[in-house]
Order: sequence, then structure tokens, then C-alpha cells
Amino acid sequence: MANYGVIAKFESPSALLHAAEKVRDSGFTNFDCHSPFPIHGMDEAMGLKRSKLGFIIGAMGLTGALFGFGLQTWVHLVEYPLNISGKPYFAYPAYLIITFELMVLFSAFGAVFGMMFLNKIPRFNHPVFYSDKFSDVSSDAFYISIELTDPIFDENKTKSFLKEIGGTDIEVLSDEN
Repeated sequence: MANYGVIAKFESPSALLHAAEKVRDSGFTNFDCHSPFPIHGMDEAMGLKRSKLGFIIGAMGLTGALFGFGLQTWVHLVEYPLNISGKPYFAYPAYLIITFELMVLFSAFGAVFGMMFLNKIPRFNHPVFYSDKFSDVSSDAFYISIELTDPIFDENKTKSFLKEIGGTDIEVLSDEN
């Protein structure tokens, strides 16, 4: 049975927010906060950087738009030119609908697969779910988990630190029950 890290419960959203700031300020980097609802300011308290997902979605949207416009241009100018009522072969205003639709489609794929990649999904289970106490987080509990892979993690020091900043129900997580 391999250890994963340590979790500690906090009494309220504001206590969790302040505890996250203290954990960040003490030098921990591999930690996470668990709450039944989003807490305003938690990203800053944890020291998280801005998500790269917007750049992925923008790049995929631009790729889709260029692909749609380029495909239509190539088909009408090179592969299958048709003279329809004397209209020009490069009738770009008619390309806008398909260009827009492919931009939206590629952006949606970028959002879904980019989020899965950035969130390291699929991970079918997480060691926090082996804790009986952690099941309360879906309704009214607030937890911080600090992973064993953190560079400054020491089990005893981490447990005492979490107790000092107001953590209760401190538990060592392991990969198996």
C-alpha cells in the first residue's frame, strides 16, 4: 500500500481560502483544494496560472476556419471549377457559412480534448476517494490535499503544518484501501 499524500478538513470556504494561501506561501506546489462549490479567489490563493485552454480553443478555431476556407477555395478554383451563371470561381462570400461552422466545430473539439489533456483525464480513480471522510466534500466539507510528490513534502511536518493552519480530520492517503 503506497501513500499518496495528506488531506485536512477546514470549517468554511473562507477558512479553506486562507489555508490555501498559507499552503502556497509555505512553498507547497502539488496541492489541491476540494469544495462542494467554486470559491471566488481560490485560483489566486492557490497560485494557479491562467489556463492555456483559451489558447488551444483559439488555435483550433483558427485552424478550422482556415481549413474550411482553404478547402472551398481549392475545390472551386482547382479541383472542380464550375461556371454557374457567369459567377467567379472564387466566390468567397459564399464560403463564410462553412468557414464559420468549421471554426465552431474545431473550437468545440479543442475545448473538449484540450480540457481532457490539461486535466489529465481519464483518471479512473483518485486516492482521495479511498477516504471515508472525503465523501462529505460533495455536500458540506472543505478539504486541502497535499501530494507526496511535492518537493518539500514530509509526512509528519505536513500533518503538523496542516494542524497549525486550522485543519482537522487530518488523514494520510494511500492508493489502496
